[in-house]
This record gives sequence, structure tokens and C-alpha cells, in this order.
Amino acid sequence: MDSMGKYAIGIDFGTGSGRVIVMNVQTGEVVATDVTEYCHGVITDRLPNGAAITKRETALQHPLDYIEVLETSIPASIQKANIEKEDIIGIGLDFTSCTILPVKEDFSPLCLDEKWESEPNAWLKLWKHHAAQEQATKINELAKVRGESWLPRYGGIISSEWMLPKVLEVLENSPEVYDATTFFVEAADWLTFQMTNSFKRNSCAAGFKGTWHEEEGYVSEDFLGALHPKLASLYKTKLGGEVASVGELAGRLTEEFAERVGLQAGIPVAMGIIDAHAGVPGAGVATPNKMVLVMGTSTCHMLLSKEEKNVPGISGVVKDSIIPNYYAYEAGQAAVGDIFAWFVKENVPAYIVEEANTRNISVHELLEEKATKLGPGANGLLALDWHNGCRTPLVDAKLSSVFIGQTLATKPEEMYRALIEATAFGTKLIIETFQKEGILIEELIACGGLPQRNKLLMQIYADVTGKPISVSASDITPAIGSAMYGAVVAGSKNGGYDCIEDACEKMVPPTQTIYTPNQVNVTKYEEIFAYYKQMVHFFGVEQKEMMEYLKQL
Repeated sequence: MDSMGKYAIGIDFGTGSGRVIVMNVQTGEVVATDVTEYCHGVITDRLPNGAAITKRETALQHPLDYIEVLETSIPASIQKANIEKEDIIGIGLDFTSCTILPVKEDFSPLCLDEKWESEPNAWLKLWKHHAAQEQATKINELAKVRGESWLPRYGGIISSEWMLPKVLEVLENSPEVYDATTFFVEAADWLTFQMTNSFKRNSCAAGFKGTWHEEEGYVSEDFLGALHPKLASLYKTKLGGEVASVGELAGRLTEEFAERVGLQAGIPVAMGIIDAHAGVPGAGVATPNKMVLVMGTSTCHMLLSKEEKNVPGISGVVKDSIIPNYYAYEAGQAAVGDIFAWFVKENVPAYIVEEANTRNISVHELLEEKATKLGPGANGLLALDWHNGCRTPLVDAKLSSVFIGQTLATKPEEMYRALIEATAFGTKLIIETFQKEGILIEELIACGGLPQRNKLLMQIYADVTGKPISVSASDITPAIGSAMYGAVVAGSKNGGYDCIEDACEKMVPPTQTIYTPNQVNVTKYEEIFAYYKQMVHFFGVEQKEMMEYLKQL
């Protein structure tokens, strides 16, 4: 039995699974971790009862899958840690966003009611649900015509992934579902309610995905009414509720829920936070001018600053949403790891698979090995990283990818490297976008699963950006960040910390690896990057209508 010290629980809800970690508050050691896969996965074609989903780019999930994570992985992780439940002092959680569900007055999900179980718009919409693009376009066009002052905070355009487009999609396509909904809530806030019986909206998701501003509040009723008459009072009714800052107390674990997960009642639960944002302190960053690349299926680019500036194409800038007294910026690429996974699944010839199997390595490892032998530009290929649309700087989910330079001699490893380079170019373009607005970026810190697994990927990123890249020692930085917030709501009197900066200093493991740019490659990639930017302008601006037409077909 490990009885040394106090522990915090961090819960990280991803796209396909939820992870629970138990972390020693004093040493920063992760003493146990447990993962529960979502039973229903991502729902795209048919609802759990078999009802068909006809709208393209729909991405739904089952809310009870999240409860299963808590009920399965919390007890399992405590058992693995071999500690007493009395030594758990705080809980924090992070979640993908904007992931929302319609609920009744008692916060039960509408989709669990037999009356609504066959209606897709009654189900939880995952962050990568892009079926609300029509509504996002309508919101953006009206905001631009009216000169809405809030729009520049989000880079001049909001995404179909966000709260308002998804709510408008429900209203326009299923008005009866909209009328039956008491609240639209972020999944993170729904879960903290399940755990504490206290409902608050976390400032991170509200600010970045819900158009809330700490000083100005939400968008005006006048704008909402012009968008749709039924929306005028939206933020007082269906999106109502107190907004609380990240790091504050959401509530305390109820007797009923504590019994379900094998914990003591009364444990403080921190406000939820967006998963990528939790990765910032989880990677050891609590000061400005350091860009954190949270790299997984997609990549989020997080940055802290003392200044609030309007940067084109970003996902937002929100004060106190990660570290108190700093503005947090978010930019991103809608697909990164997903692109490599798609390529391996759909485009690799049999002889590559056979060689990988013969050598008992993964196809990814084999392609990385072969691609490493190529130099910058040696593949003769250039690609755009828009397989799931372009998030920053164009914010257009209707754009799609392009490959240039293919011949009958093109090899799969050459295409694989070109896709890695494309995602690196996308990150460099994001860095340039910030720097043009006078926001300093001195360091790059990468975290998540990809940087741990693919050395070629990280070296190409260093060469393309021309900056050294530190890779976090852990690939579960969001969960670590969440555990840190759990330690903060516990407070120093109970064995935790009184601020996230102190937790960051004590609980984060040191950097594992630093990738240094190869100056010869840096020079070559600068030449290639100039052509990448031409491609971005041509296909994303000049020929945008062609790209959107093809996507529509």
C-alpha cells in the first residue's frame, strides 16, 4: 500500500476514449493510468437504435460512454495505484470542444428519451461535427455585414465546430428538438454537474467556442434576433448559467457519485477545461511567448500573452482561460495524425504492408524509416494539409487537400513525407500569422502522442519552422494538466497548491527531447514553403469556389 503523500485525479476525455490518471501531488509522478474506450465510438452513419443519419459530416457520440469512463477507470486507476481513497484531494477534467448535448431541466440528455432517440439533432454533437457549416456561414456573413465587434477576436470568422452554429443547426433542422431542450451544455460542464450536482459553464469553452468575453459578455440579443427570432434570448435561457474561470471550484463530489466511483464524498472538483488547453500547464508552460503544439488527430497551437490582439483565423483569445492574468490564444490544424492514419489505411500498397508484417513493425514505422532517407524536396511533391478543412488561418471546413507533383514513379514513402511536410508548413504559417501581429514566439513545445512516436515528424517540424522543438516527457499532458487543476482546487492547506503556476513548477516532468533545426534543411524548406503559401492562396482564396463546389459534389 502506497501511503506516501497526497494525490490528484486527472481525467482526459478524447475523441475515442477517456483516460484517468492518479498523480502524486508532491512528486509529479503518475502512479496509475487507466483508459476506457467509448463503446459507441464516433456515430456517423446510424444512431444506436439503427436510425439512419443522412446528413454528411455528422459526428455524434453517446453521453453514457463518458459516464462509463468515470465508473470504470476511476476505480481501476485507484486500484492500480494501490492507495487509499482518503489520499485523493482533488479532481480535474478536460474535454474535446465544442462537444455539446441538449439536456432537459434535470440535465438528463434528450437523446436518452425514447421520444427523441431517433432524431440525430437530439444527440451529442462531437467537436468535429462539421454538418453545421451552413449555419456557420450564415452567422459569419451577418456578423460581417453588421460589423460585429466580437468577430475579430475569433480571427474574423467562426467555425462550424462551435456552439452557436451547432445550436442554430438544431433550431433550423429540428425545431421541435430545440423547443424541447432546456439547456445546450458542453460535455465537460455536463460531467462536472453529474459529479457535483452543481452547474457552471467553464470559461475556457465559453470563451473559445461560445463567443463569451470576460468583460463584454456574449454577443448581443439584437444580433441573435436578427439571425433567428427564436435565438434572441438564447444566452439567458438555453445557454444560461454562471461562467466560472478555469482553476476554480466546480463543486464537490456528491455522496451518490462518490459511491459509484469508489471515492470519498466532498472531494473538490475543478472546472472543466478544453483538452488541448489543459496540455499547456501539463507541458510545463505557465509563462508567455511559448507556443505549445498539442499534437494528435489534430493539432492545437496554444500561446500565452500579456496582450489581447486580433489575429486572423485563430480560434479565439480568452483571458484567464488557462493561466490567470494571461490571455490565451488558440489556433489549429483540423487534421494531422488523422491524415497519416488515413494515408496508411486507404493508400498504402500491399507490398508495403507485407514488408511491415515480415519485419514485425507497423506500416507507420516502415514509412517513417523509408521517408527518413529522403531529403527536403527530394520527393518532388507538395501537399496541402486540408483533409478535414483548414482551421487556421482560413477557417473553412469546406476546403479539401491537394497533391502536386505526383508521377508514375511516385512512391508511398514520398507521399507520406509530403504529408508530414504539409502539416509542418501549416504550423509555420500559423506561427507567421501570429508574428505578423507582433506576438512574440520564442519557443516551441510539442506534446501528445505523435511527438513521442515519430522522430522524423519532429525533425521536419524543427527544420520547417527553423526553431528548436522541445518534446514533453509525457504523452498525456492534458490529463496531467487536469490533475494539476485538481491539486489547485484542493489548495495548499489540503496538500495541494494555491495557484496553477506552483503546481506547474512541482508536478511537471522535465523535457524529454529537443530537436534542433538542420540549417541546410531550413534553407531548402524556406524555398518550398514559399510555394506552399502560393498553394494556400490559390486553392484557399482564388479558387475557393472550385474547392467548395468539388466538396459539395
